[in-house]
Amino acid sequence: MYKLPLSTLSLGTHQYEYDLGNQFFKDIDGTEVQKGNVHVLLTVKNTGEIFELNFDISGVVQIPCDRCLDDMDYEVSTHEHLYVKFGKEYSEENDDVVIIPEEEGEINLAWFLYEFIALTIPLKHVHAPGKCNKAMSFKLRKHTARRMDDDEEDDGLGTGFEDEAEELDEVENETDPRWDELKKIIDNN
Repeated sequence: MYKLPLSTLSLGTHQYEYDLGNQFFKDIDGTEVQKGNVHVLLTVKNTGEIFELNFDISGVVQIPCDRCLDDMDYEVSTHEHLYVKFGKEYSEENDDVVIIPEEEGEINLAWFLYEFIALTIPLKHVHAPGKCNKAMSFKLRKHTARRMDDDEEDDGLGTGFEDEAEELDEVENETDPRWDELKKIIDNN
């Protein structure tokens, strides 16, 4: 279904559309995306020597939240291109140039489509503040022995350990008076 017969394309521009649903992601068996609903508009320009493939990809995929592990929707929107040439054997010259055997005359786009989608997903993907699974977030905070960084947003769940953390900070900021005396000696030199 995702094989594009290049050897039979006439010169000029051709358009194809693909709708990638849950079955597509299940069949690919990739690690990043398991479910989704993505639309692909493919424009193929045949110049006679090279095929220029331009992909407009948009839709929604479901990926696990790094914090609570529940599925979350992530909007995908990307424009990608690929150049395909005929040659003796299959090879990928670089990220966007592929050589396919002339006797085969077609290219399977399935893995390219999956990679284009997977590459749009950021390394860290979490729900918006307050949208994570409350029970999982509570368990995570309960077992986390650190304070939130200034740039992290509080989701209002609290840890129950705020007082202990403040006391620990006060103890860490106190200095041993013996070291203070030694510092005075160093400062005088």
